[in-house]
Amino acid sequence: MARRPAAEQHPTPTKRNCGTMPVHERMLRTDPDYARRRTQSENHHFEFRMRRAIVARTGVTRISVVVHVVSRTAAENISDAQIKSQIDVLNRDFRKTNPDINKIPQPFKNLAGDARIEFVLADKDPSGNPTNGITHKTTNVNGFTDDNKVKRASTGGTDAWPADKYLNIWVCQFSNNLLGYAQFPGGAAATDGVVILHSAFGTEGTAAAPFNLGRTATHEIGHWLNLRHIWGDDGNGCNGDDFITDTPNQASENTGKPVFPHISCNNAPSGDMFMNYMDYSDDDSMFMFTAGQIERMQACLDGDRASIGTQVATNAAIDVATLKFNEDSPTNPNIDLGTLKFSEDIPPPTLKFRDDPVTVKFRDDVPPTIKFRDDQVGPTVKFRDDATIKFRDDGSTQKFLDDASPTLKNRDDIKSPLADKPPAADVATGPGNDIQLPGPGPVINPGQRGAVPFVLSTPHHSMAWTQSFPQSAQAEMQSLAQQIGEIEAMLTEYVQAENAGQLTEEERTQANMLHQEYEALIAEYQRYAGL
Repeated sequence: MARRPAAEQHPTPTKRNCGTMPVHERMLRTDPDYARRRTQSENHHFEFRMRRAIVARTGVTRISVVVHVVSRTAAENISDAQIKSQIDVLNRDFRKTNPDINKIPQPFKNLAGDARIEFVLADKDPSGNPTNGITHKTTNVNGFTDDNKVKRASTGGTDAWPADKYLNIWVCQFSNNLLGYAQFPGGAAATDGVVILHSAFGTEGTAAAPFNLGRTATHEIGHWLNLRHIWGDDGNGCNGDDFITDTPNQASENTGKPVFPHISCNNAPSGDMFMNYMDYSDDDSMFMFTAGQIERMQACLDGDRASIGTQVATNAAIDVATLKFNEDSPTNPNIDLGTLKFSEDIPPPTLKFRDDPVTVKFRDDVPPTIKFRDDQVGPTVKFRDDATIKFRDDGSTQKFLDDASPTLKNRDDIKSPLADKPPAADVATGPGNDIQLPGPGPVINPGQRGAVPFVLSTPHHSMAWTQSFPQSAQAEMQSLAQQIGEIEAMLTEYVQAENAGQLTEEERTQANMLHQEYEALIAEYQRYAGL
């Protein structure tokens, strides 16, 4: 029997580094189906947000986990106790029972929530045989990278269990400075799951400071449930987006042990939410998911990962994850996380979107704007006639003008002629090439049919990215146009209800929030167009 090497050759990194975004970008370039599935995923999250707490899953979702330990040395072959310590951490972090929850700074405390997700080691393998949910594999590989070789027996790793039934976690040694990486929803089942460095897994055994509290797995499973990095991965540009409305705008990742408040992107007074699990802080400096992040994870369980997990009842007095709160709650009378509205007498954290009063009010001095005409009967959602986007008001159905410049077709079944080759959308054209922004004539070719990819690249909200990846930017703009059209239709329904005297106060609140989202989408579109 061959002896295993005794020495540990790769020390634990001292700075958090996640490989999820490089994996994501590589898959966009190499897997056309992945880009289409990501489009569907983002569209589902958008629709889920619009439904406002109408969720398919109630109570707690309990997910079966299999941990694949792939080791070359005795130290890398971690114990069952170390694995169970990690499962315990996940259950505390995702249920908001972690003992360090009280360290959240006051401005952010009311945003933290219970994700209603629990994890348990599988008790049956794919064949129905009893198991403890742990596999062990001896490998000759000195260290793995983010190339997914650890996920295949043929390349020194272990094959995944069925991804529609199990969360696969691989624990191994990396040859670079990674702590872990995950695969976003929409990728191949054979590589679905997360990979964690053995010395950043759990709270005992080989777990080493500053990553010995199990938060690397919390972070990576957040990605697996469709969460993005909190700063939006835009390279310190203040233009990135994690697609969550209750996380502050943030310039870049925070590492180590930041001190509150850490200000960036004009987000004073509260600054960055560096204590969020989706930042890069040390394990002892991250404590929370927000209500908006929980909503996105629940949307993932409602869509991409609908087949995984079982529902169990919960006795929680307040069900944070469904984003429903009683207005007369004795514990939090001034804040309603369900609509992400903050009372004016409580200084809120800096958010991405302005907090307007709870009425259907539209400012005339902030472009783009929606104007409600008081002198006309019926639904009259009017839009500014400028050179950016033009709309026609045909009753309750809003359509993009065919004769406007630029012409944007509000259709999800057509795509750019170049979208037949999704990998090309993520190949830089070079700084000297001209960008093909919308102008006179069609932006898209009606003769080509198929889904437009919602290409999520990095940085995806800066003009520099737009100039380097014009085809991806064009696809993003088309997706934004589709979302804008959907919101217009919903706003029209609110106008009809208002004109008929049937709009409730709750619906006024929802309409106000919807208008804020509409303004944000228009602004985002204008950034792409350079307007």
